[in-house]
Amino acid sequence: MYAFAYHRAADVADAVAELKRVADAKPLAGGMTLLPTCKMRLAAPTELVDLGAIPALKGISIAEAHVTIGTMTRHADVAASQELRAALPALCDLAGGIGDPQVRYRGTMGGSVANDDPAADYPSACLALGATIVTDRREIAADDYFQGLFQTALEGSEIITAIRFPRPLCAAYEKFKNPASRYATVGVFVARFDHGVRVAVTGAGSNGVFRASAIEQALNADFSPQAAAAITISPNAIASDMHGSAEYRAHLIPILAARAVEACR
Repeated sequence: MYAFAYHRAADVADAVAELKRVADAKPLAGGMTLLPTCKMRLAAPTELVDLGAIPALKGISIAEAHVTIGTMTRHADVAASQELRAALPALCDLAGGIGDPQVRYRGTMGGSVANDDPAADYPSACLALGATIVTDRREIAADDYFQGLFQTALEGSEIITAIRFPRPLCAAYEKFKNPASRYATVGVFVARFDHGVRVAVTGAGSNGVFRASAIEQALNADFSPQAAAAITISPNAIASDMHGSAEYRAHLIPILAARAVEACR
């Protein structure tokens, strides 16, 4: 590591003010991505602004139409919430499959969404559920928020304060995970609403998380595992690396979508 200043923010206004004051300061949530990045010298902020002491950024709120989760809510808390499991069990299942216990007890939902790693789990939930990303200054629809590999609509000093998820009729997430990192080699989140089906894919897109429109159309016509499995995904816009070719990932997408439909509840 290298030398940097550390600021423990008292509230959201304090954090934003400090991020504006120091041009290259970075907000610190769980640190599951930022700290390893700094250790590898891939990032070198002169100051870290810790959000961990801000109570307003933590917690889960259940309403009739929506579930709202604070940005600093840990993965382990999402996975263990019985109130959330009764309202949106797919989010609990997703959180419980992130990394290992050490990661789940430190990592946060907001940190994951802010980083927008192309193999992270939460972006698929946000996109499939049509979530709203709430920041200190505005609300951003998930369809507008994710803009490419590690790229989001967030401005430099903008902080996610919460994420609001509409409650679907049913939803499920299925992931083919990397056995070492437990990141998604491919992950598919399926959500069914009165107005239609949304399907989002993580881990496979060459430009990050994306909606699988062909599978959505098939499931809107016939919400069944067979309908999802029958779709062929072109490998042209699919990522290829040492963990799997584009063709392999493209083959997995409809299989995992079918499993998600089967598990949908």
